[in-house]
Amino acid sequence: MLNIAIAGLGTVGAGVVRMLRANTELITARAGKPITIKAVSARDKNKKRDCDLHGIEWVDDPRKLAQMPGIDVVVELIGGASDPARELAEATLNNGKHLVTANKALLATHGTALAQLAEKNKKQLSYEASVAGGIPIIKTMREALAGNRITSVRGILNGTCNYILTRMGQSGLAFDAALKEAQQKGYAEADPSADIDGHDTAHKIAILAALAFGAAPDAASVTVAGIRNIEPVDLQFAEEFSSRIRLLGIARLMDGKLEQHVCPVLVPKSLPLAQVSGALNAVMLQGDFAGDLMLEGQGAGSDPTASSVVSDIIDIARGNFTHAFGVPASKLKKLDKAAAQSTQRYYIRLKVKDKPGVVADISAVLRDEAISIESLLQRGRSATDSVSVVIITHPARSDAIHRAADKIARVGTVVEKPCLLPIEE
Repeated sequence: MLNIAIAGLGTVGAGVVRMLRANTELITARAGKPITIKAVSARDKNKKRDCDLHGIEWVDDPRKLAQMPGIDVVVELIGGASDPARELAEATLNNGKHLVTANKALLATHGTALAQLAEKNKKQLSYEASVAGGIPIIKTMREALAGNRITSVRGILNGTCNYILTRMGQSGLAFDAALKEAQQKGYAEADPSADIDGHDTAHKIAILAALAFGAAPDAASVTVAGIRNIEPVDLQFAEEFSSRIRLLGIARLMDGKLEQHVCPVLVPKSLPLAQVSGALNAVMLQGDFAGDLMLEGQGAGSDPTASSVVSDIIDIARGNFTHAFGVPASKLKKLDKAAAQSTQRYYIRLKVKDKPGVVADISAVLRDEAISIESLLQRGRSATDSVSVVIITHPARSDAIHRAADKIARVGTVVEKPCLLPIEE
């Protein structure tokens, strides 16, 4: 028998309880032994929950789960990089228990230290549910692709943002209206800042970079831009260029240095990531022998995320142990951050005064930075208000593009900072 304790009974925790109870016979057969929930902990004992807690011991302080005799695995579903989640995780491993977590912030901030503790105490640190919900991306990278050299990872890793961008593109909704709709449907939190500002995706891409490149997970080194400044006009222009806008997390090695960034990207419809709509997630990998792979599915929600948590518990029951990030913790490297010097095409959307010479002024700035224009679109005429001008560049260095954007923002006929999006190739 494998005895577990669960800290956190939100949507995911309740889903884990439901799944273990609903599929008991199947899970026992596949795990090779019964899996029993011995104890749970959450903030409010009296809160009504969509799961049956009959026969399970309630513990008020989640940190006590790590010290309970007879518990083999603690499932941490509290969230956040600080205490009590961090304290519980450390105590679990130090007390000789396995740790299963869905906590991307904890792993992206303290993953190396936790991996070291797991190895020191000969226990498993598992976290399939921390990235992309029900998509088995962690096992795919750590196990199925163990013999491959991964060259790049990119993905749609936040269902809230993908839902908002999809609705803005489909129905012309303004950002605030699309966000409100996402909240009403349960896709967005009351405070959606971590999602829409890109930090949730940054935590996830830091974890995937650790698996792909043996890098010590470090969310603080990820360059982050969110989707607050995307306007319906951007989605409309994207359609004219046979593209869609998606928030991507991207990690790749450049001359031995690690590039990790999160930003909205113009994705041509010919590429698979452009077809990922609504609240779905997807991750695209490039392996030197496996080639291009894409995994797509439900990236959040009670049941898909619970499925990943239970998968980790079953692995532990089977005795399937491996290094948390695919290599010994001592081998995780603190890689230098790559300079922003990649070369690609860019979408630049400007709001300008509708006066003669505007395009010439902007073109002069681009010329001075050795950036050539592939195409240019202007919509509407207005003697009093601003109009939108969109430029698609030929491939240019990203540092030159950002310098040009800063200079363009200071041109007298430009009324606000340019919207700048890289174009996925």
